Amino acid sequence: MKIRTIATSSMEQFMTREQALAFGGKAAGVCYMANSLKDIFKESAEKTDSRIKRTLESGHHSVYEHMYFTIYLEGIPKILAMILNNEKAYVTSEKSARYTTMKTSGLEEKLYNEWIKIFEREIKSHYKNLSDTKVSKLAKENARYLISVFTPSTNMLYTTSFRQLNYILHWCEDYIREEKDNDFTIKVKNVLKEFLAKMSWIYVVELSIKPKTKKLSLFDDRKAHNEQFGECYCTTYKGTMAQLAQAQRHRTISYTMRLDEEEYYVPQIIKDTVYEETWIEDMKKLGANFPQGRLVSICERGKYEDFILKCEERLCSQAQLEIMHQTYDTLIKYTRSCFENNEKEIYEALKPHLKGSRCNLPYWKCKTPCTFGKDAIFRKI
Repeated sequence: MKIRTIATSSMEQFMTREQALAFGGKAAGVCYMANSLKDIFKESAEKTDSRIKRTLESGHHSVYEHMYFTIYLEGIPKILAMILNNEKAYVTSEKSARYTTMKTSGLEEKLYNEWIKIFEREIKSHYKNLSDTKVSKLAKENARYLISVFTPSTNMLYTTSFRQLNYILHWCEDYIREEKDNDFTIKVKNVLKEFLAKMSWIYVVELSIKPKTKKLSLFDDRKAHNEQFGECYCTTYKGTMAQLAQAQRHRTISYTMRLDEEEYYVPQIIKDTVYEETWIEDMKKLGANFPQGRLVSICERGKYEDFILKCEERLCSQAQLEIMHQTYDTLIKYTRSCFENNEKEIYEALKPHLKGSRCNLPYWKCKTPCTFGKDAIFRKI
């Protein structure tokens, strides 16, 4: 066996659209290779161009998966990051609104800064043993619910294949052309138009997935999904767009969202306090811009093994509180359904996680000390 690297993405040499097409054309030659790989890479440009034309027209686009591009997106709205992060496969490194101060303006900035101070006071009064750094981080994590998914404050590195980038660009075009206009979709379309303009350098008209009837996967056009739990599962629940963005990190699980009536999440630390009514009022003031704390209908689908991995990551005090609670709620429904339907093996696999925090698991050894430990499921922040 011989293994060697023949193409890489490099910081020193950036691949152009034409080079990516040429590499795909040569890769297609491997499928019908009469001689050696060396001969294919030494063939004439005309022969490669002919193969490019045939593969683009026939839909044999997998050969364009070999070339990967890493792009840096700076100052983009959260909704664009969510759209990109819902498509498989990719690698993303994104500026966190949980750990950093977000740059906003106007009323949004004013309310964001005010609520950071309120959350800091409430957290300190409830959890006196937390460090100032931890308090600050948790305050920002909750205040970011006020920030619009259309505020251009997100930076991210995004890596995916040449083919996938082009498919995404085509799906963006389809969304702009076909989606009905409303307050939300008009804003999304404006974001996608700017994204398309910035990405024109890599766009190939023929590299489209139209015959396979696919589209941007984030937006759900179905009103209802049948809930089921077994080898595979499907469940629908209300969650914020901030929580959905966290859930998207589990790339083996499918997520879609749909906007329903106007509702907002209330952080646990201020729920049933004098601050709750003010929080809702402030959310509504920003409602036209769709703050990340807006509740949406989320449909989650996957295999039980992948849900167990989600439990291992999200049932932890390091996880966002909202997604921890949501994951546990789904776990309860999942285990109950498997018990009632005699799905013994799956029930036994899920059952240990009912203890709550993953540090309750006998095999889990956490190297990172935390404040809430085994009782993290009961925290309010």
